[in-house]
Amino acid sequence: MTTTPAASAGEPSATAATAFRGRIGSDVRSGHYPVPHRYRLYLSPSCPHCLGIALTHSLLDLGDTLPVTLLPAVPDTPDCGYAALRPLYEASAHQYRGPATVPVLSDDWTGRIVSTHAPDILRDLAERFGTRGPALYPAADRDAIDALAHRCEQGINQAAQLAGRLGSDHSGYETALDTLLGTLASLERRLADRPYLLGPELTAADVQLWVTLVQLDTVHRWHLDAAAVQRIAGHRRLWSYARRLAARPAFGRHLDLDAIARRHHARCQGREAAGAAVQIVDWTTAHTPGRHVSPAPH
Repeated sequence: MTTTPAASAGEPSATAATAFRGRIGSDVRSGHYPVPHRYRLYLSPSCPHCLGIALTHSLLDLGDTLPVTLLPAVPDTPDCGYAALRPLYEASAHQYRGPATVPVLSDDWTGRIVSTHAPDILRDLAERFGTRGPALYPAADRDAIDALAHRCEQGINQAAQLAGRLGSDHSGYETALDTLLGTLASLERRLADRPYLLGPELTAADVQLWVTLVQLDTVHRWHLDAAAVQRIAGHRRLWSYARRLAARPAFGRHLDLDAIARRHHARCQGREAAGAAVQIVDWTTAHTPGRHVSPAPH
C-alpha cells in the first residue's frame, strides 16, 4: 500500500512512500505483542503527526516502557526524509526507494519497522500500552473519535491547505475558507457545554484537535489573508480550549515553535499572505505554568 503525505499550503509533497501498517496485537499470535522496551518511536518535533504521538506518549506515561528517539526539525535528504532512518527502512522493505520519513514505530527485536501510519500508532499506544494514563481511546467512543479526527483532517487541515494554495484572488478560495470556518464553528458549538470534545474526560479526539489548531495558527495562516485569519480567531471558545490544553505539561512541553517554523520555511514554496502577521494565540506563554494567557492582539 502506498500513500502520498499531505503537504502544507505551498509545500511540495514528498515522494510517495510505502506505508508500513503493522499493528501491536493483544497476544503472541499477533507477532507484535505489547512488551516493555521492545519498541521504539522515531519522532520529529516539527511534524504534526509526531506531535500527536509525542503527546499521547506523555499522557500515557510511557517513558519507561517505549523509548523515543528525536530527529531534527528539518529532514536532511532531498526527498524530505532522514538519512538516519534509511537503514531501518531498507531492512523493512526490499529495495526500498521512498523517503525515510517520520513517524516510525520500530521493533528493536527484529530491527524492522512496525508502522509509519500515525493513526494506527496512536491507537495502539492507547489500547495496548495505555495502562497508567487516561483512557484516550475508550471502546464506547471509538466511532466518535475517528469521526472527529476525519473532520479535523478534512475540514480544517485540508481546507486550510487548499485555501492557502489557491490564494485569496482565486474563485475557490472562499469555498475552501467556508469549509474551514464551518468546521471550526461546529467544534466551537460542541465545546459550549463540555470541557472536552466528548464530555468531561480528555480523549484522543482532543489530542487530534489540539495538534490541528496548533498547525492552523503556526503554519496555515501564513498563506491566508488577514480577514480570513481574523474570522478564524473569532472562535473564542475554541482557542481558549487550545490555550487551556497548552497549559498542561504533557502538551506544552512538546510544543517546539522554532522547530515548526524551521520545517515550514525550509519546505514551503507558497506565497506569504497578510494573515502571517495576525497571530491567533501567543503559544510562547500559553504553556507557562500559572500564567494567564490572553488571545494574541489582532
